[in-house]
Amino acid sequence: MTLASRMILSLGLLSSALGSALQREEKDARRLQTEFGNDEGPRTSEGSLLSKGSSGLNEKTCTAPPGLEATLREDTHSFMFKVKTMSSLSLAWVGDASGVLLVLTTFQVPLFMVHFAQSNLYRSKDHGKTFQDVTHLINHTFIHTDFGIAISPDHSGKVMLTGDVSETRGFRLFRSRDFGLTFDPVDLPFEPLIQMLYNPGDCNIILTLSVMLDLWLSEDFGATWRKIHDSVCLVRWGQKNSIYFTTNHNRSCNDRGSLELRKTADYGRSFQTIATRVYSFVLGGRFVFASIMTGTTTGEPSSPSLWNGHLYTTTGSETDFTAITSLRGVYMTSVLTEDGVVETVVTFDQGAKWQVLRSPQSSQCDSETSTNRPKRCRLHIHASYSTTMKMNVPMLPLSQPNAVGLVLAHGSVGDSESVLSPDVYVSDDGGYSWLLALKGPHHYAILDSGGLLVAVEHTNVPVNQIKFSTDEGQCWHAYNFTSDPFHFVSMDSEPGSRSMNVSLWGYRTGFTKWVVITVDFRKLFTQDCTDADYVQWLAHSTESTGPGDGCVLGYKETFLRLRKGSVCWNGRDYSVTKRLSPCPCTLDDYHCDFGYYRPENSSECVEQEEMKRRPLEFCLNGTVEQLRTSGYRKIPGDQCEGGFQPERKETALSRICISDFLRTDSLTPHHQSSPNTAVIVTVVIAILLMSAVMGVWLVKKYVCGGTVPRAQILCYEGTRGGEQNRRGR
Repeated sequence: MTLASRMILSLGLLSSALGSALQREEKDARRLQTEFGNDEGPRTSEGSLLSKGSSGLNEKTCTAPPGLEATLREDTHSFMFKVKTMSSLSLAWVGDASGVLLVLTTFQVPLFMVHFAQSNLYRSKDHGKTFQDVTHLINHTFIHTDFGIAISPDHSGKVMLTGDVSETRGFRLFRSRDFGLTFDPVDLPFEPLIQMLYNPGDCNIILTLSVMLDLWLSEDFGATWRKIHDSVCLVRWGQKNSIYFTTNHNRSCNDRGSLELRKTADYGRSFQTIATRVYSFVLGGRFVFASIMTGTTTGEPSSPSLWNGHLYTTTGSETDFTAITSLRGVYMTSVLTEDGVVETVVTFDQGAKWQVLRSPQSSQCDSETSTNRPKRCRLHIHASYSTTMKMNVPMLPLSQPNAVGLVLAHGSVGDSESVLSPDVYVSDDGGYSWLLALKGPHHYAILDSGGLLVAVEHTNVPVNQIKFSTDEGQCWHAYNFTSDPFHFVSMDSEPGSRSMNVSLWGYRTGFTKWVVITVDFRKLFTQDCTDADYVQWLAHSTESTGPGDGCVLGYKETFLRLRKGSVCWNGRDYSVTKRLSPCPCTLDDYHCDFGYYRPENSSECVEQEEMKRRPLEFCLNGTVEQLRTSGYRKIPGDQCEGGFQPERKETALSRICISDFLRTDSLTPHHQSSPNTAVIVTVVIAILLMSAVMGVWLVKKYVCGGTVPRAQILCYEGTRGGEQNRRGR
């Protein structure tokens, strides 16, 4: 398997203004005015004061809560599943605060020409204290291990199980709306390739891919299905019921770098091509970030984001791109530098600018490395590339929207030796700074909206210890959850990171004794959090006194966050409290407009030499437009007010033009042509013949400026045509 580097394409999605969000926060802002400014010291539960000053490695300065073992032992519950040799187990929590867990054990082995498989389904309604075998509810059907259980993200109790019906050589879907109490079977018209994908906005609408790479959609919770596209390689749900996917006309996903990125906003009744020559893509808020081979794009307006080589593998569809959900506008990825060093870069403004990670606190780099090879001393965060390469990285970076600013990730500092056993790092400010929290690889989870972190060491020997932190990873304490160590496999908690329960599972003696152990940390916190336990925190702050401190996309966010010294319970009803305030507009709130660019290490936009003293004419929505601009265009979604306000005006010249900047293909399942197609084609050909010379001259000279860049990073901007697509660099 080889490394390759590609460019990241930042595609801005059409987004509504944030004014409504500002209005929604007015009520919280009034309460914040009374709560903010409280400078009381850290408040702790009685007898649970944790001292400060730890480097995060469980030093002597970290004092464990008294009676820790006895308190947790009362709420630790173990259940053993006796299964066949070499079986496997998977676990899923159903809903938030429901107390329902589903456990699936599977056993399968090929016998000559026959494939024998068996699975058992178990259900717990008391947070894992006891389980019942409910395999009869699904007629003892074999459920796939890898993607068989799909839990809806809306906590409504919807569950889907994908089964293999051997007697009919078909596949069956078992649907539950009551947290797994009952199941309704439906035969599928295809063989699924991936897990069922719920629409986050409406969990009755489901997507999936078949083994034939067909994209299937159901609008009635899996009762009926229709194929909406073929030759699909990767699919993801976007905002406002939109679906994004990559496709290849030759029905092969192996030729990556030649895929098309497409979008449908009406459940497959029409499609829009956003970009071509795509390798892969991810979604982040209102934006799509895609890895592309060249600057060839079509669709929504775009602007540069990251020009360095972006890391991916030659197999699979994942890249190292990571969206940090605990802080607005933050993304991380890995790049391959010119001298062959892999390093992690981060953006705090949704891709406008990228930078390397800061050197972590408490990291160890010898003087020779830090002086002669400073890049070798930088923190590298391990993500999808590392897991695909089978490195010793058990988990991807973890963040949650209700745990503001908190990020847990595996990282390495130094030469190749450190890559063999990466450590766990924690950031409490969305990736600006990092703390070495745990030595060696671990499984980890966020509980109680960030008030509690838990971790279990990733090792090949039996374990019986779980570690936990109540101060965002500065101090860690250990609890022995069993007297009989087992081979730990994984752990999971209720969705939403609001619970105080975590379930660990593993096996003893040859995979025949699978064990699920659930630990409830609730009684360790003797008091609920009050106003005195929270402190105000300005996101994206550099601790400067300027008016722009904390400004991202035109506004600031000030949060109430739990004090690190407070040992209390946030609770399930906890909600993030923040105050939004607009910022004055500056150069950072603008992209360079059509015909302009930013020189290296400069924030000002200057006109391209080949465009000077020439009218800025371009083709938009079928007519020639003339642009009058001082060189700046506001970033999509930016809500700055006042300040720097450059002039920008488009004037229609009433001339017809033809452009492929915006191409929306309305497709039916049979790809029927419109009855006016012949007329349209005739008109188009006539126009092309009459204006061939003039059209080529306009496009090549005025739009492209006579240059063709090797590669571009483009930021797409909703329904506006394509005026920025030809911007030179």
